[in-house]
Amino acid sequence: MINSNNSVLLVVDVQMDFCPAGNLPVPDGDKVVPVINRLTQVFQRIVAIQDWHPQDHVSFASNHPGSNPFDILPENGEGQILWPDHCVPGTEGAEFHPDLDTLAFDLIVRKGTDPQLDSYSAFFENDHKTPTGLHFYLEGLNVKSVYLAGLALDVCVYYSAMDALQLGYNTVVVEDACRGIDTPPGSLEARLDEMRNSGAHIQTAADMEES
Repeated sequence: MINSNNSVLLVVDVQMDFCPAGNLPVPDGDKVVPVINRLTQVFQRIVAIQDWHPQDHVSFASNHPGSNPFDILPENGEGQILWPDHCVPGTEGAEFHPDLDTLAFDLIVRKGTDPQLDSYSAFFENDHKTPTGLHFYLEGLNVKSVYLAGLALDVCVYYSAMDALQLGYNTVVVEDACRGIDTPPGSLEARLDEMRNSGAHIQTAADMEES
């Protein structure tokens, strides 16, 4: 069992829209589910993160006439990538994958709820100053180590890991419990290197199960 006094497993965005047939699928995104379900057996503290966007969200290309998904607009002082509509409350795409062991979750943190702010990290919205509340919760539990799993490895898991490092957490990315987009090719490995060089540990589920 991972030290229950100061560690947490963060399950990031394992939602139907990020799985095959979803509106914004990560290749083989559903393959993380059985790995994460095994990990829930070795952690006593587990927090799930959920993208949760209103229909008028700034990141949706459908809200910018004449724009297309994956265009970049100069919103909020920096580039806003436009996405297909995804993870809208009340839609199937916003729900966790049905095979995910949600009974293991102690808390669900929803991000991207402000229509004017996009959100990748589990800790902060994309303005890098509006907190999701996760850090406050973990501080209250005296959590020192954060283990990250989920989707997508080179987007929301990456930004969550980098923020966790900045906040002073011992940060572990469980690589085989994640899947990435890798667009353009090579960017996934580059982000893994960046996380590693910034102090994150890249491990496997087997490493966790043997701890």
